[in-house]
Amino acid sequence: MRYIFILLFLSLGLSALAQQNIVESLQRNRAGEGTVTIHQDPEITGLIGNIHTGNTTGGEQKMLKARGYRVQVYAGNNSRVARNEANNVATKVKEEFPDMPVYAYFQPPRWLCRVGDFRSIEEADAAMRRLKATGVFKEVSIVREQINIPLD
Repeated sequence: MRYIFILLFLSLGLSALAQQNIVESLQRNRAGEGTVTIHQDPEITGLIGNIHTGNTTGGEQKMLKARGYRVQVYAGNNSRVARNEANNVATKVKEEFPDMPVYAYFQPPRWLCRVGDFRSIEEADAAMRRLKATGVFKEVSIVREQINIPLD
């Protein structure tokens, strides 16, 4: 009996390893189980489990995730007003500095707007000083975070 369980466990483990991604695993027909059908763009399925690719104006660009620094220009609470304000600040940053990447997102329990993907604290400090010099962004600070580094 124990050998049957071991063989069953190994066969399930090997079949899971043979799957290319979770979408294909979910759509696989198994006896005695329901059927799952996923309707989505095939490009989304292709991105699962791969290096993150983001669309840019020049085509697709591959990104590497690493530890680095960003400049925080807004932090609000968990409300619709804070969400709108984070997006408004992001728009202002894009207007003033179109070359800097801007991220407005919800990190419980608050809405944040952060700017840049800096590998060193010196780069982040220079960007923070540029943001402060505009007079529009007053409460700015440097935060350590996972950043996106474009692969050439």
